[in-house]
Amino acid sequence: MIRIKNLDIKPTEHEKEKASNSYLMSLVGIIIGLPIPIVNLICTLIFFFGNRNATYFVKWHCTQALISQFILLIVNNIAFWWTISIIIDFNNFSNAYFAYILVLFIFNITEFIMTIYSAIETRKGIQVEWWIYGGLTNLILNSKNEKNNI
Repeated sequence: MIRIKNLDIKPTEHEKEKASNSYLMSLVGIIIGLPIPIVNLICTLIFFFGNRNATYFVKWHCTQALISQFILLIVNNIAFWWTISIIIDFNNFSNAYFAYILVLFIFNITEFIMTIYSAIETRKGIQVEWWIYGGLTNLILNSKNEKNNI
């Protein structure tokens, strides 16, 4: 689920701290806006735009954190609106709904643990790539010039 890569060029302490903070922004968002999932995305997006001129290591981790929060927002919003539709229409809860909520719970807990783990490892200067998000991040930041600046 998580792949750790050795870096050819070691990031500076400042870069490691910024990259680690990109993951911590989503956790701060959880504390501030737990009932409103878009707060997490907004916090991460602000940090992302604040570091768009940073080194590749920092941009890479800011992008991965942003992608994870975007996917999490979509998954959580599906559950939110599905629940609202059940409440408004007085529909019965289906097995599919309960299965989705169970998967959603597992997904959110896993994402929370991975975020903490990534923040800790990134602070040590270790490149942590999440299974799907790392590939998407590489596609977004696929630039030969920037890859040499890791």
